[in-house]
Amino acid sequence: MRPSFHCQLLNSPFADPGMLVHLAFQKRSLLFDLGDLSAVPAADLLKVDHIFVTHTHMDHFIGFDQILRLFLGRSKRLHLYGPKGFLKNVAGKLSAYTWNLVRNYEEALELEVSEIEGDRKITQTFNCSEGFKPSSLPQVQDIDKVLHQEQALSVSAVILDHQIPCLSFNLQERFHINILKSQLEELCLGIGSWIKSFKKLLYAGADPSTEIRVPSSLPNQQPQTFTVEELSTKVARISRGQKIAYVTDAIYTPANEEKIISLSHGADHLFIEAAFLDKDREIAQAKYHLTARQAGLIARKACVRKVTVFHFSPRYTDTGNLLAAEAQMAFEGLI
Repeated sequence: MRPSFHCQLLNSPFADPGMLVHLAFQKRSLLFDLGDLSAVPAADLLKVDHIFVTHTHMDHFIGFDQILRLFLGRSKRLHLYGPKGFLKNVAGKLSAYTWNLVRNYEEALELEVSEIEGDRKITQTFNCSEGFKPSSLPQVQDIDKVLHQEQALSVSAVILDHQIPCLSFNLQERFHINILKSQLEELCLGIGSWIKSFKKLLYAGADPSTEIRVPSSLPNQQPQTFTVEELSTKVARISRGQKIAYVTDAIYTPANEEKIISLSHGADHLFIEAAFLDKDREIAQAKYHLTARQAGLIARKACVRKVTVFHFSPRYTDTGNLLAAEAQMAFEGLI
């Protein structure tokens, strides 16, 4: 089964955090954190339409300027999410530049920016053609952890304690639709845009009797008509959706641990910071970060299938393997 989410950490574990998630068959991507983006090809960044920022410490937000420069002059609507104070942070970034010539652009970039405060999402838009002045009235919406939702997926968040509010994220596929190539070949059905339409109908909960025209894989053959129910039975297998969790910059407390476990429980892959070795847990506590052992224990308690640690302290530049090993041993219950 080919996964729907292809996850890629942007830098080494010692460099700025960030994760790019490519969405299969959609030619679009999601970005988690905005640290140094210099290693990411522009072609990959241009596929991004939603950006989820944990907090605005420099190593998580300095890439905002690169995104802004790359998308200027393009007709694009970017959605950005961050913790309390995020609107002010984005407005401050935008106000640092002079925008007197942007009216010459034929295409206008628009930023839809949301900050999460408790159970509320507060949103404003910043349009290039207006010099990125914020929309006059913020829109306030009550939410229950879900920041963004579309037919096939959703992104949820919890607020962790990093001495400041810091978001961690869960990317959840509603369910997975696997098209069986062998069945397509057996029925002489061609591959084409109908597959995308078929999946959309399934995610929308369409009437099973809805008809779809499917082209033949044989030359000079007329398309065949199937109902959604027939195609679901003949060429598709529907299974549990993929789940990815991204957690970074949080002190180890019972409250934070409980939130992370709830967020990531049963995830196929948990990406979680492991800034310090457990022998240095007092330093980790003072700096509001997790140790590798704490990260592994949380992953174990959350019953995730796979864990990857990142965001290592530079003090371990020559011994990063110890951080990964300590986290893995804790995850496996060996320490």
